[in-house]
Amino acid sequence: MTAFDGSKNCRFDPAGLERTPAFVVDLGLLRQNLSILARVRAATSCKILLALKCFALFRVFPLLAGTLDGVCCSSPHEARLGREEFGGEVHCFAAAFSDADIDELALSSDHLVFNSLAQKRRLLPRARKRAAQHGRRLAFGLRINPEHSEGAVPLYDPCAPGSRLGIRRRDFSPDALDGVSSLHWHNLCEQNADALERTVAAVEAHFSEFLPKMSFVNFGGGHHISRPDYDVEGLMAVIGRFQERWGVQVYLEPGEAVALNAGYLVASVLDVQPAAGGEAANVIVDTSVAAHMPDVLEMPYRPHIVGSAAPGTEAFPCTCRVGGLSCLAGDVAGDYAFPNMPACGERLVFTDMAIYTMVKTNTFNGVQLPDIVLFHPETKELELVRRFGYEDFRMRLS
Repeated sequence: MTAFDGSKNCRFDPAGLERTPAFVVDLGLLRQNLSILARVRAATSCKILLALKCFALFRVFPLLAGTLDGVCCSSPHEARLGREEFGGEVHCFAAAFSDADIDELALSSDHLVFNSLAQKRRLLPRARKRAAQHGRRLAFGLRINPEHSEGAVPLYDPCAPGSRLGIRRRDFSPDALDGVSSLHWHNLCEQNADALERTVAAVEAHFSEFLPKMSFVNFGGGHHISRPDYDVEGLMAVIGRFQERWGVQVYLEPGEAVALNAGYLVASVLDVQPAAGGEAANVIVDTSVAAHMPDVLEMPYRPHIVGSAAPGTEAFPCTCRVGGLSCLAGDVAGDYAFPNMPACGERLVFTDMAIYTMVKTNTFNGVQLPDIVLFHPETKELELVRRFGYEDFRMRLS
């Protein structure tokens, strides 16, 4: 069966939604992504974790758990969600842990990764004791900084100069690995296997003396494995060589690759302000870029809208600026061209809206949080999973 490209189109009828805004996750596209990850896992015997910071729709965890080995998280709340709803392994890393964090994580995590040697020396004994009191056994790791940048956006580059993330080789000490069974790094963002290959070379150049002493090494996330042009064979070759050379188990912790192009945000047009003074018309929708898809502003990038094209495209004569309903002046998705100017009540479908969206939504201006809906391609059913209201807004305040 030919794979469906969810980056440009959707296969559900947006008119079938009871209301907007709404996140819609296509279960068939999730399965499509999982099939690629399953292939990597089967060919290399690596382990793959879901990065909850990217995608944490626990309604679909039973589906994901059939392929993935567990979750990686960055807080007691994420760890508890992974333990209670996903099962499998729970790995946790944060830039720093408090004593209270450790007391909770010792009961919900299987593996704790420390960001500094000071944190490791102070908190490892506490975590180990707390876990033992409850009949649990924890494993521990260190996050390293290979000082090798591949990211194009400084905001998302953990290896940028002055980064607070990971231990540099020069800061390792003779007792660094006491009690430690793994090393972890993360420096990629939406990248291909060639970036990973260069990163592995940098890690081996700086940390090779420590690798044979480890049980496993975590390659982090940022691998766009389910993207159509991703070099899956190259990824498997890098993993295979590394495992054979160093005698360790490799872990990956993708977030985007799990739900890439599998989700949408559907919005309705509320107003169309005509063009004036040579500027594009403004189309205002019932969602908010700042509140519901903040990565568009943070990255920044221009999300695709089904049925649109870039301004200046032939046969798409109507150009407009699509923006949200909040009072933030910059609450704008971008400029788009359409065959006809969108009309009030029309529904616009933003693509690739499963990742870093639901986990980042906020209620700035009290804007309505989007519904969460699952699309079942076999039956064409749109299943409402969650609807938010005033109480969700109120209870976040006081």
